Amino acid sequence: MRPDPFTDFINFLTHPAWTTAVFWVLLLGSVGVAIYCLATMESQRTFGNVANWLFRLSIGGMWWQQTLWKLPPFYTDNPSAPFGTSGLSYWMTQLIKGAAFQFHADLVEKVLLPNFYLVAPFVYAAEVITGASLMLGIFVRLGGLLGALQILNLWLGLYNTPGEWPWTYFFLLVLQLIFATHRFGRSLGFDAVILDREEKHKGRPTLGRAFIDAAT
Repeated sequence: MRPDPFTDFINFLTHPAWTTAVFWVLLLGSVGVAIYCLATMESQRTFGNVANWLFRLSIGGMWWQQTLWKLPPFYTDNPSAPFGTSGLSYWMTQLIKGAAFQFHADLVEKVLLPNFYLVAPFVYAAEVITGASLMLGIFVRLGGLLGALQILNLWLGLYNTPGEWPWTYFFLLVLQLIFATHRFGRSLGFDAVILDREEKHKGRPTLGRAFIDAAT
């Protein structure tokens, strides 16, 4: 059967694995927060906010899907394959071959790849955090910037890799920066709930107020 996005999406939602269960939790959490915002905050009831939520949710789901081929403890979807031929280790070798700048290739080859099992958990965690941040709309300015840094690494690291179109990563980089700059978490996300509660207690001194303003 010829693959199509609708069948692929249904298969993704029904694949029997713990990662599918976690995705459903994130998805339902996102929907639940969106409904809460619509029900309790009149300012959230706009077409723009609904559109921003759907854009953010879609890209957050993409981030989560991209964690599935680098699952711990081996950070690959094919643990039986030799190291460097699948999963995260394979793409790190591609960064060595295709990086736009030699210092980038040297960093991966001489520092990161030899310490793969120290580095890989941070890569995996960063992608999970970015995906969850976007799907739930929580601390999206930080999540957006974290995602932008990861995409920047891919854009420059795979710039000369055969079969890769560098503009793909550049577009994703711009999307992440848009999410952060325009505070997409404040559209039907947890950031909107946090901001609403902060506004209701504006007179009270809050130690985390500056952090909240920067993160949301």
